[in-house]
Amino acid sequence: MWAIKRSNCFHESGGNNPCHMSSNPYMILFGVMEIFLSQIPDFDQIWWLSIVAAVMSFTYSAIGLALGIVQVAANGAFKGSLTGISIGTVTQTQKIWRSFQALGDIAFAYSYSVILIEIQDTLKSPPAESKTMKKAAKLSIAVTTAFYMLCGCMGYAAFGDFAPGNLLTGFGFYNPFWLLDIANAAIVVHLVGAYQKQVAESWPDSYFLGKEFKIPFPGLLPYKLNLFRLVWRSCFVILTTVISMLLPFFNDVVGILGALGFWPLTVYFPVEMYIAQKKITKWSTRWMCLQMLSMACLVLSIIAGAGSIVGVVNDVKAYTPFKTTY
Repeated sequence: MWAIKRSNCFHESGGNNPCHMSSNPYMILFGVMEIFLSQIPDFDQIWWLSIVAAVMSFTYSAIGLALGIVQVAANGAFKGSLTGISIGTVTQTQKIWRSFQALGDIAFAYSYSVILIEIQDTLKSPPAESKTMKKAAKLSIAVTTAFYMLCGCMGYAAFGDFAPGNLLTGFGFYNPFWLLDIANAAIVVHLVGAYQKQVAESWPDSYFLGKEFKIPFPGLLPYKLNLFRLVWRSCFVILTTVISMLLPFFNDVVGILGALGFWPLTVYFPVEMYIAQKKITKWSTRWMCLQMLSMACLVLSIIAGAGSIVGVVNDVKAYTPFKTTY
């Protein structure tokens, strides 16, 4: 939302106005919107939400990729190099930490693994859910890898050492401003359904957790108000909104989240479940290979987390909470 406002400001001023503004009002507005949406019962079970999210994701990614290709064509050459950002633009140490952070950003792209079992639980059979899920996982990995590698590579080829951390909100591109607005609006729509939590099933006899009050609405079905949902989801949204305002650093925070979730959820638990299911003999060749894969990914997660934390620390040094404008 902030990027849309700033893009329009650049366009109206012809690029003469730096258009410095705070993103805090937009974070607060988004948080308020999420509080209302989070009170919708079973919001995460609405089937068409997944379709909307997928369409929005492809929309803003395709726009970013297309703009990168157009910029490269306008430049007449690829910027950057195979070894990454030049020493001088950053120091050797900074380059190493940024490389580690980039690994966390890449790992974050595969965070869908945390909802694989939930998705499988909703599939109809026959065919067997596991067979359908295996095909879906292979396809999603292939598409995710190809699409986002293209986006990242073309963005770097377009701007080289000065490529922004986020092509759409970092203002590598300024025109066509209306296309950027569409891409950023797609991001907002994609993220709108992000705050859905449900734990009432664990304590079915609790008045606070399970009791629902029916509130009638003329011409509509009565709304089922749950006290726990009202309190917990509202507090959750408020907390995450405040954290976002305190740490508005896109790449660094994404890198930390990617590093935290990649090894345990995407590698370790699936590998251990596979070993147990297939009854793979300990110290066998297959067991050793799987353990080596797991350990390699653990090291990857550790260095990615370290690089991202260093990035946040460096950002905080030049940031005043709730006051900094961009």
